[in-house]
Amino acid sequence: MRRFFICTLMLVAALNVSAKDKAEKGFKSLWNGKDFTDWKKATENEATFSIKDGAIVANGPRAHLYYAGKIGNHDFKDFELKVDCMTLPNSNGGIYFHTAYQEKNWPDKGFEVQVNNSHTDWRRTGGLYGIADQKAKMADDGKWFTEHIVVKGDSVKIYVDGKLSSEWTQPAGWEYPQGKGRKIGTGTFALQGHDPKSTVMYKNIRVKFTK
Repeated sequence: MRRFFICTLMLVAALNVSAKDKAEKGFKSLWNGKDFTDWKKATENEATFSIKDGAIVANGPRAHLYYAGKIGNHDFKDFELKVDCMTLPNSNGGIYFHTAYQEKNWPDKGFEVQVNNSHTDWRRTGGLYGIADQKAKMADDGKWFTEHIVVKGDSVKIYVDGKLSSEWTQPAGWEYPQGKGRKIGTGTFALQGHDPKSTVMYKNIRVKFTK
């Protein structure tokens, strides 16, 4: 039944391509919509990530997919990142920024922006995980929504479909309790595959450099 639901949603998604899937002014596309060119899988659970109907699908044991392309030499500081996402019920995922490639485990460096509309983890879509969490439901399962991450200096703002969902400014001398890698700096982006019961789709990944 779950596989049938996934296929149905993929078909709906394929038929629902709109102007939203086209590059916006000032933004550069980080994904070609066809294969994993410019992206690098962690070596654990590589099969968690697949491509179906123009979307990257994360379904399987924990895994991460890192941007490793030429844009920005995959090392970003101040930027706007937009990613169109869709979740199945009870699914969890995430989008990392200022991170670095790891062969396995949860990324030690950078920050995670939550993608989760109904999973048992109470931290919902649009929150800066473990730092500026969002408790309210910002999007629905089974529908495409856009996460928009804006980083400038020491400040982070996250929007879901244009609505501000979280904001945070890193204090001077700040240290994340569980690891020194959680600091504003530079790094690449990564998509998360959370667990075998979660199915999250990502597409139309684009970035704009800010000054």
